[in-house]
Amino acid sequence: MTERIYLDHAATSPLRPEARAAMEEGFDLWANPSSPHGEGRRAKNALEDARARIKAALGWDGEVIFTSGASEALWIALNRAKATRRIVSAVEHDAVFRAAPDAEMVADGTHFDSDAIAAVQYVNSETGTINPVSDMAATIRPTGASVVSDCAQSAGKIDLPDADMAVVSAHKFGGPIGVGALLLRDFNLLHPIGGHERGYRQGTENVPAALGMAAALEAGDWVTTAKDRAGFASDLAGSRVIIGDQVDYIFALSHPSVSAQALLIRLDAAGFAVSAGSACSSGTLKKSRVLDAFGLSDEVAARTIRVSLGWNTTTAQLDAFLEAWRSLL
Repeated sequence: MTERIYLDHAATSPLRPEARAAMEEGFDLWANPSSPHGEGRRAKNALEDARARIKAALGWDGEVIFTSGASEALWIALNRAKATRRIVSAVEHDAVFRAAPDAEMVADGTHFDSDAIAAVQYVNSETGTINPVSDMAATIRPTGASVVSDCAQSAGKIDLPDADMAVVSAHKFGGPIGVGALLLRDFNLLHPIGGHERGYRQGTENVPAALGMAAALEAGDWVTTAKDRAGFASDLAGSRVIIGDQVDYIFALSHPSVSAQALLIRLDAAGFAVSAGSACSSGTLKKSRVLDAFGLSDEVAARTIRVSLGWNTTTAQLDAFLEAWRSLL
């Protein structure tokens, strides 16, 4: 192949040109947005404009706390929430377990109360499975517990669920690396920590990155259509690992005999960038904790890779991958 084809958008999506242009404008606003002088006020105005644009683009009518990414947003939600019990699902991203290593694992009969916060991801990063977060929140919220949903793989692609808090990461939808946000219905859900972001996050805000994040969300459209992606999914039907409802941009593919590591090597040599599991664990030979929690056998999990599409994926690239995958079969 003369040109490599990138199909690992669930790890990181390339920076959109709109985001790059917005960041270049933001670099001229070099002052600290917390400073009271004119330069600082100009930076603050740009930051607040980006905050309002992000809320509008996501259809969020609550508050927005800028963070360095999804991992920090999850840490704030799980460690600054006005709750002492943290309950998580077994298929959460590793960042959830790092933020709450002593969390309870949700199971049938789990008791929720006003002293609990439950973490339930919206779209799984390894399988593309959509969890019914809104339905779960409707059941959990009357107990007084709150729900935080990891929306890193869904924000900017599908509508947000009805959660009390949601976590988003800019580089998953074509924004810059190193910026994300914690969306929350009300600041009263958290204990303040002092510092910036109305006292709920420490560290000077990254104005250029916030502007890039807003521009990436507003850019919206993908090169491929929903019909293109549905056709791709249909062509992969015999290889897909389907668990519940699925999005049309993350696919877990299982080969009947070749290991995931061998598949990655062969596809990389053929010019395709794909992965096995989430980016933070794809370099290990251990079985994916997420695939295990979903109930996949060791044999199937060992032969499963992830293919994920993004804003600049083309139909020609999808066709090329299908041809390469069929040759491996």
